[in-house]
Amino acid sequence: MVALTRDGLETSELPLPKDQAPHHVAIIMDGNGRWAKAHGLPRTEGHRQGTENLRRILRSCVKFGVKILTIYAFSTENWARPRAEVQMLMRILEGVIDRELDELHRNGVQIRHIGELSGIAPILQRKIKYACEYTRNNTQLILNVAFNYGGRDEIVHAVRRIVADQVPAEDINEALISRYLYTSDLPDPDLIIRTSGELRISNFLIWQGAYSELYTTPTYWPDFDESELGKALIAYGERKRRFGKTDEQLDAS
Repeated sequence: MVALTRDGLETSELPLPKDQAPHHVAIIMDGNGRWAKAHGLPRTEGHRQGTENLRRILRSCVKFGVKILTIYAFSTENWARPRAEVQMLMRILEGVIDRELDELHRNGVQIRHIGELSGIAPILQRKIKYACEYTRNNTQLILNVAFNYGGRDEIVHAVRRIVADQVPAEDINEALISRYLYTSDLPDPDLIIRTSGELRISNFLIWQGAYSELYTTPTYWPDFDESELGKALIAYGERKRRFGKTDEQLDAS
């Protein structure tokens, strides 16, 4: 699907023209545990392989012209998992920051955290804040890491901030609520991908994803490679985004 040349990529081999690629892609990275089980490995290895895969997908997003990638790394519901697994997931994130931050920075990746820092160990909070500050001027790709994130929780926090700011009820509209979300200065995702065959949003970007195109694949996240991402982009390119309009209205616009 992708042919390497001296300049990087042969444009004609891209899944779709870069100017037609989704600007913002969000991924529910599901199936690490099932991948491990299928390979006779412990769940921890599935999570580690999933982390390694993220590096490959970041490179592919840049190749394909995606400007914003949002990943669902740890939900507010994930705290209910076994304590040992939660601790392991925290250690993995901390390790990723320690190992990958400088390379991500050199490659122009801007890291943003969406979610709540409360409840996360202070040392990991500091590392997350440092990673965001360290890379904040990068422009090649924005990577939103949804960690300790829940879509409903995000809306609750937005409403609380609106109330705290004493915004008059008559001034509250969709645009204002959007400005109080974690993604306030970013466009909504064009495409939401879920791996491992599940058909749920699972409390992910439930406000921002109101008109996102959805793509699901049975492929487990550790096996979701550049070719699989290309298939998702091809499927996206074949769709007609209506935003509530009829075909006639779309054709006239």
